[in-house]
Amino acid sequence: MPITSPYKAMILAAGLGERMRPLTDHTPKPLLQAGGKALIVWQIERLGAAGFVDLIINLAHLGRQIEDFLGDGSAYGARIQYSREPQPLETAGGIATARGLLGDAPFLVCNGDVYADFDFSRLQAVLTKMQAAPNRLAYLVLVDNPPHHPQGDFALMNGKVLDQPRLTFSGIGCYRPELFSGIARGEKAKLAPLLKGAMATGRVSGEHFSGRWEDVGTPARLAALDIELGQKHAS
Repeated sequence: MPITSPYKAMILAAGLGERMRPLTDHTPKPLLQAGGKALIVWQIERLGAAGFVDLIINLAHLGRQIEDFLGDGSAYGARIQYSREPQPLETAGGIATARGLLGDAPFLVCNGDVYADFDFSRLQAVLTKMQAAPNRLAYLVLVDNPPHHPQGDFALMNGKVLDQPRLTFSGIGCYRPELFSGIARGEKAKLAPLLKGAMATGRVSGEHFSGRWEDVGTPARLAALDIELGQKHAS
């Protein structure tokens, strides 16, 4: 059994999943299945294997289905709390609204609709370093640009993340809570402006992950991932 992390993790699950329609008309995107398992369950299991068992999940579109499906998380060896949004508040707004559940320590955030073979346990040390260094506001995991996002988001140079479009942000990141201190609970706000502001003062670091990562953004990509995972676990 992994050592339980002192840090919390947040899974973003409040999006509308508009590119996934009609699949998301009646099912929230994180509950869509690939390889016989809901996308969000893949994340919960990987987080748990890395010691992250205290989870916060934000909800909006069809959020009750997610809450009913996952419950308190005990079936997955986790402890889940929910941050309910009347409407999707974008990434930064959702995180800021969940601040009361996340606490005062740095925390991990990932998307509930992304599949990745990423080892979250490597971020335990990152969070510990951030805890001891107030100038470290964010740590981002970047990946190679996928075909549907060839322009990329940010660049990585000597461990620092820069506002230059060379690599794609995976959605996996570690943050100090004060990054979101200027956003009111319930306010809609994007993450990118906060990150770019912190990058301008050299307070965002990161790494390049070259393993399997898939932004499951369309029905076609979901179907391809489903076939891939089915073959992988059948072999």
